[in-house]
Amino acid sequence: MFNPTKYKLLNVSSGDVFDDNGWSLSYPDSPTPSLIRAIYESKKLTIRDNELGLYKFGDWLPMHRHLTCDAAPVTFRSEGLASALELKNLWITFNGYFPKVGANMTTCSFKETEAYSVCARATNNDRVLVVSSAGNTARAFAKVCSDNGIKLLLCVPEDNLDALWFEKELNPCVKLICACKGGDYFDAIHLGDIAVRSQMFYAEGGAKNVARRDGMGTTVLSAVTTIGHIPDYYFQAVGSGTGAIAAWEACMRLKEDGRFGDNMLKLIVSQNDPFLPMYDAFMSDSRELPYYDPQKARADVEMIDAKVLSNRKPPYSVVGGLYDALKATNGAVLKSTNADARTAADLFERLEGVDIHPAAAVATASLIRATKDGLVDKKATIMLNITGGGQKLFQQGKKLWYLKPSYIFGLEPDENEVISKAESLFR
Repeated sequence: MFNPTKYKLLNVSSGDVFDDNGWSLSYPDSPTPSLIRAIYESKKLTIRDNELGLYKFGDWLPMHRHLTCDAAPVTFRSEGLASALELKNLWITFNGYFPKVGANMTTCSFKETEAYSVCARATNNDRVLVVSSAGNTARAFAKVCSDNGIKLLLCVPEDNLDALWFEKELNPCVKLICACKGGDYFDAIHLGDIAVRSQMFYAEGGAKNVARRDGMGTTVLSAVTTIGHIPDYYFQAVGSGTGAIAAWEACMRLKEDGRFGDNMLKLIVSQNDPFLPMYDAFMSDSRELPYYDPQKARADVEMIDAKVLSNRKPPYSVVGGLYDALKATNGAVLKSTNADARTAADLFERLEGVDIHPAAAVATASLIRATKDGLVDKKATIMLNITGGGQKLFQQGKKLWYLKPSYIFGLEPDENEVISKAESLFR
């Protein structure tokens, strides 16, 4: 019999602790914009049966129900890449499809960790969940919601439709609307923000949703429980930075557990040059992001390979967000060009035996650069979070099905039209 996880919520800026009303995304009386954080009754992590997939980490997931799930992050010690970089203790946490190491995420992205956790927190199937995405998150939520009959409205840039591939046709409970060609992730977020003004819909919440962050934090739980202690360095590419915030929060829980050491995981995050709002802000030691002209931002998104790393409004400045995570861990923000990332992807596939997504290649390129520049101790324990991979391997020999948009809207859409058409999809 399933028992819901026992937890409360903490408003990071004020320290107020309060009960979850079922879908709290913020503390209503917060004196300043702030993330909230789950405080679990269980202070020591008990790993459950592997057959539960992600839910084996259920002690530290805000779960109200179980869904069928057989996939979770998998951590293994690198041999090929570690040898090439002369690293003594490199561990790869792989999120994707790589049966050789036991990785079975069929969407080939760590966004599955978000989707399974968020949907396990959600209990109201009468309203429609709204998720805005640059691609991978949409694919993961579409799979999980389709498999479990959960009504879902996806908002995705039309230019990113090639990311919405599936091995079979989806349940019609999943619908898609798009921001027209030339739009980016921020334009998709804008569509979602309009839709949730209707009582028919409710927002998934992005980084504000503790379930999303704690689902992503299972990458660190996988690494630490495999390695036996908290690593010294954590490498990941970021678009919103939510995964890195989640890594910081998971590390704090692991330190409180007391069995895995008391060091703080040093976050080394990276962006895809020339889309660099968080890189530019952190290099200036600024909590505030610099102004980013929308037209230039859209043009820069067109130039980068890792389209999923293109959030113009990331949770960087908010209390408890990425700026605080980087400061708390003495972290750093690096950048990688498309050329460097492509070279890194080729190297990873040759040495580790599986293809990786462009975002994961950006992280790998940053690890290579940090190693060459002496930014990491080659004897230290390093965790490389491969946020997506195995897509080429998974798709080999398969005929894929693509989700098509029901409606495509302009970059300055009429709000009433968006709401009316979105509502019509679920009547």
